[in-house]
Amino acid sequence: MRVASEEELAEAIRSAAGPLRIRGGGTRPVGRPLAGEVLDLSGMAGIRLYEPGALTLVAGAGTPLAEVEAVLAAEAQRLAFEPADWRGLLGTEGGSTLGGIVAANVSGPRRVQAGACRDALLGVRFVDGTGALVKNGGRVMKNVTGYDLVKLMAGSWGTLGVMSEVALRLLPAPAAVAVLCLGVEGAAAAGAAMTAALGSPHDVTGAAWLPGQGGLIRVEGLAQSVTYRAGRLGSLLAGHGPLQVERDPEACAAIWRRVAEVAPFHGRAGDVWRISARPSVAPAIVAALGGEVMLDWGGGLIWALLPEGSDARARIAPFQPEPPALAALSAGIRARFDPRGILNPGLMG
Repeated sequence: MRVASEEELAEAIRSAAGPLRIRGGGTRPVGRPLAGEVLDLSGMAGIRLYEPGALTLVAGAGTPLAEVEAVLAAEAQRLAFEPADWRGLLGTEGGSTLGGIVAANVSGPRRVQAGACRDALLGVRFVDGTGALVKNGGRVMKNVTGYDLVKLMAGSWGTLGVMSEVALRLLPAPAAVAVLCLGVEGAAAAGAAMTAALGSPHDVTGAAWLPGQGGLIRVEGLAQSVTYRAGRLGSLLAGHGPLQVERDPEACAAIWRRVAEVAPFHGRAGDVWRISARPSVAPAIVAALGGEVMLDWGGGLIWALLPEGSDARARIAPFQPEPPALAALSAGIRARFDPRGILNPGLMG
């Protein structure tokens, strides 16, 4: 079922006789099969408001990410949280949509400096499981008031409501960029180098480690500032291994696309795991995992390529188990927003 307006969306949910599977661009398969009729939001597209001077954008949830990024690039602006494209990793097609990105709280390498997708959200409009339209937040930063349902919706995977519109805070594109490429081997050594860089006052906007490529530290901003900070970071990291600095903007962008898209694991046999952890415990997790790994977010995000058959999603929940008190709170929130339990049932259970 394809909807093209909030009225059609609300009616579809109100009249639903059973579960609904919410679909945006169809780029990210979930870890378990879901029952129910497909509710296609691709018709709810279009940029509703864009104010470059105010660094804000409002668009329908079904708006393709590529369309948004093209409009922003024309004004030398960007989404702060650097959303990643995982189609190459997952072997899927389609195109990412703003609603899907917000629902999954998709956040790329710049999360270490700019925050996650939820931190860039100003407002949302969504239809809950009863068919009621809910509005929260605002279209500009000064109008963000009321209960913070905005951040509640980010990462809810469509289980609390179906978003129809999102408002986002933007950032200017940087005038210059530099990537420090550090010849460091092993997760422990890479973690130490990334921690040193992120703990410095030099406003690092990316810290990753790729197998065979070493550590990657990014700084962005005005040209003179980038030159200064890259030099200071080079001195700080000199004891961690051989260092080269890449300053060509296209080459730097290509490096971070590889990180964001998990390119080293594309087309490889085996099972890919995505694990969030405290950077301080990442080396121990990597040692216990075995296999091939890459690190992002300064070690807070671990990608692991394990032998085929290592995928344990059939035996464990795809989301971290919650303590009883938190599980009860989560269940209560879902019951309030979706009392019939029809929105992506079982996805987060």
